[in-house]
Amino acid sequence: MAATFELFQDSAGEYRWRLRHENGQIIADSGEGYTTKDNAINGIESLKENAATAPIEDQTG
Repeated sequence: MAATFELFQDSAGEYRWRLRHENGQIIADSGEGYTTKDNAINGIESLKENAATAPIEDQTG
């Protein structure tokens, strides 16, 4: 398995997720807290559905 989604609560009690590579590096995170666990899981599912087909936008000039 190359990566794992981790679901956790932050110090404010909000739910967050992070995507951790098998080498331990965090390669993505929710960037925001969710008030419910279900909303955080929906955020993970949205990423899984949309990232696979997202185009690369080269902004290097």
